[in-house]
Amino acid sequence: MPKTMFDPTEQKKIGMLTPSSNTALEPICSRMVSGLEDQVTMHYSRLVVTKISLEKEALSQFDLDPFLRAAELLAHADVDAIAWNGTSGGWVGFEFDRMLCEKITEATGIPAITSMLAMLDAFKENNVQKLHMVTPYIPSIDELIAKQYEKCGYQVINVRGLNQTINRSFALITPEQINQLCKEVSVAPADGISIICTNLRSTWQVEQLERAYGITVYDSTAVTVWKTLKMVGIDPNIIEGWGKLFAAK
Repeated sequence: MPKTMFDPTEQKKIGMLTPSSNTALEPICSRMVSGLEDQVTMHYSRLVVTKISLEKEALSQFDLDPFLRAAELLAHADVDAIAWNGTSGGWVGFEFDRMLCEKITEATGIPAITSMLAMLDAFKENNVQKLHMVTPYIPSIDELIAKQYEKCGYQVINVRGLNQTINRSFALITPEQINQLCKEVSVAPADGISIICTNLRSTWQVEQLERAYGITVYDSTAVTVWKTLKMVGIDPNIIEGWGKLFAAK
C-alpha cells in the first residue's frame, strides 16, 4: 500500500475518560492531534462529575465502578490506551489513581494513565523540583494537591485558586483570569507552573503564558495528551504549538 494512503491498521486510538460536565478537554485534545488522523485519533467516554469539593457526595463521584464501566465502553472501540482525563487524584490520592489504572488494565487489557500521574511523569522527565500551582478550586482542595506533590518530593512554592466548586463553571473562567493567576505565582522562581483542572481552557494559551513568564507550563490536559502519545508509541514532538513540553528532547 502506498505511504500516501491511509492504513487503518497503523492508526493508534487513545481513549479519554471525561468528566460529564467537562466541555473543555474534548475539543482541546481533538484539536491537538488535528491533521494527524492517519496516525492517532481521540475517543471519549463520560462519567458523572459535577462538583469538586470534599463533601461526601462529591467524593463519591470518584468511586471505582463508574470508571470501569466507562473504560469498558472505550475498550469496545479497541483503543490502545485509556486515560482518566481528570485531576481527582490530586485530592483523592495518587494511590487511588495508581489503583484505578491497574483495575482498568485488569478489566480491559488496555494500559491506563491519569492526568495527575501524567503530570508526575512530565515533572520527572523534565527535572522539575520546584513548582507553582494554579487551579480553579477551593483552598482545601489546593492544600491536598500540594501535599500530594510534596509527598512525591516536589516543592510547591506559590498556589493560586479561584475558590470554585461547580465543575461546569470552570470552563467559563476567562483567559484573563488564568493569565492573572499565572502572573501572581510567577513572582518567585520555579521549574514550572502546574495548571490543574481539565475543564479549564488554559491549554489554548500555554505558549502565550510561557512567553510572558519565562517558565514551562504543565497543563493537566496537555500532559495527558503528551503521556498517552508516548504510551501508544508516538513521539509527542509531533505536536506543535502547544508549549515547551512537546518540544523537549
